[in-house]
Amino acid sequence: MEVEAARSSKALVAALLIAASLVTMTGCARGVAELGGTDWMLDVWTISSVGPRDVRITAQFAGGRVSGGIGASTYSGSYEVGPGAAFSAGPIGATGAAGSEVAARAETAYLALLRQAKSFKMTDAKLTLYDEFGNESMNFVAESR
Repeated sequence: MEVEAARSSKALVAALLIAASLVTMTGCARGVAELGGTDWMLDVWTISSVGPRDVRITAQFAGGRVSGGIGASTYSGSYEVGPGAAFSAGPIGATGAAGSEVAARAETAYLALLRQAKSFKMTDAKLTLYDEFGNESMNFVAESR
């Protein structure tokens, strides 16, 4: 009887571990999908030397890839979300298309903030990225099509 109880306990523990793994993997996949489907435009950021309205900056998230435009330049790279609100981006590359000095500063600053982002919060119309200390670093608004 004790042997049968031990086998049942082991089977129960194994089933719970498998279920927990499936929930975790489903949550991560859902996180990637949740960021996708919206075109975002940078609205506010922590950089004071260049305003986000001085250079149009956009972001699209799909299938673990982030891409968009920074003035005349484009960029793309990878990103991951989860567990929970965790976020990471990189490596990220940009075309570095010729543009103004302001656009070049905006590109450098934006890509640095994107790489430094460690968590996110999203609503239907707003995406906020936070640094490693939980400070807001960038706010995006949903772009109307």
